[in-house]
Amino acid sequence: MDLDDRQWTRIGEETVEHLSRLIRFDTSNPPGNETPAALYLKQVFEREGFTEMQLLEAAPRRGNLIVRLRGDGSKRPLLLCAHLDVVPAEPEHWSQPPFSGLVLGGEVWGRGALDMKHMVAMSLMVMLLARRQALPLKRDLIFAAVADEEAGSDYGARWLVENHPELVRAEYALSEMGGMLIPLGGARAYPIQVAEKGLCWLQMRARGRPGHGSAPHADNAVVRLSEAIARIGDGRRMPLHITPPVASFIRTLSAALPSPKGILLRGLLNPTLARPILDRLPPDWAPFFRALFCNTVTPTRLKAGIKTNVIPAEAEAELDCRLLPGFSAEDALREIRTLVGPDVELEPLKVNPGIAFDSDTELFRLLSRTLIAHDPGAIPMPYMISACTDARQLARLGAIVYGFTPGQLPPELPLLHMVHGHDERIPVASLHFGVRVLWQVVREFCV
Repeated sequence: MDLDDRQWTRIGEETVEHLSRLIRFDTSNPPGNETPAALYLKQVFEREGFTEMQLLEAAPRRGNLIVRLRGDGSKRPLLLCAHLDVVPAEPEHWSQPPFSGLVLGGEVWGRGALDMKHMVAMSLMVMLLARRQALPLKRDLIFAAVADEEAGSDYGARWLVENHPELVRAEYALSEMGGMLIPLGGARAYPIQVAEKGLCWLQMRARGRPGHGSAPHADNAVVRLSEAIARIGDGRRMPLHITPPVASFIRTLSAALPSPKGILLRGLLNPTLARPILDRLPPDWAPFFRALFCNTVTPTRLKAGIKTNVIPAEAEAELDCRLLPGFSAEDALREIRTLVGPDVELEPLKVNPGIAFDSDTELFRLLSRTLIAHDPGAIPMPYMISACTDARQLARLGAIVYGFTPGQLPPELPLLHMVHGHDERIPVASLHFGVRVLWQVVREFCV
């Protein structure tokens, strides 16, 4: 049964209410504490008559909820996966309390509004609608609200894949990040994630001669470490690589842009022109595009010394390195060592490889068609994100995973500034749009 606009307004309002309630659960990771949010979802499903669900804790208060609607089994399952944990917030820097879930000025405020409790709320509503409408499903429809994505998935998707694979095994999965309108150079771009970078956290250590702070000398571990960090700089010196997902993204976006922007952007696919073009891109574009073309490395933590007047024997930094799909930690280490030189040591702390999925599939084509149906100016395109998600864990069970959390953000609320930033929020209109798009995708793909 098709729903009219009045019904969709009520569904959108219901989605907003669920998101607001979910934000009020402080699931900052660490420590996570996702179980209360998972229990809230479980109670909603129970009220709606769902019976096939499991709430599983990988550790105390690290809850994962998996809910299944059975199809006739003629096709393999579709999984909707969203994480319940959020990164910590700094309340003193927020305009509104980060766990208030306030609906203010046509926006839902709070940590997790975009990363990614909005997808939890939209997936919840799609599951409820599928049961309310008694959809004749050909595929099982699975919803997994998982823990611990923000800290490596050890208590969430990874734990489920390794301990309860039968609950989350699917042919396809939809998760973060993609399907969100991002105005780029005048184009209504809707990047759909088909690839993501891997993770390689590193420790960089410099050693030197200890001594009294009143007698400077050249063999200073802090200075040696600082010089290495300066050579890493803002990432401009890392080698550039053109990967298939990024090449597809650039071709699609450049074709949608007027000259000379389109021509300039397409030049990024020319190895000779790529670096000069990246160096001349506007400041709000350059970091975004540069991260697509190289293994990035960012200094994030520093440690040295025991006292102001003591030159320490060691100085350490932690580096956040992100790996392009198809590149190993050893590949990135070779590139970084070329920059920092032989006077520092590099040690991997945590490594997860990047991953890429085929975009030439029936589901990807459906995602694109549906976005255009709801926004005729939409330009869907395959895309690689520079971070990591739970996609790499779900792929271990053979799933093709797309980042698709549909929505529309105005230019004054750029996605990359909102996610993990201060004053995270999402327009109510975006939730109304997103749940309608997600519902159409699920209905057409699973029936």
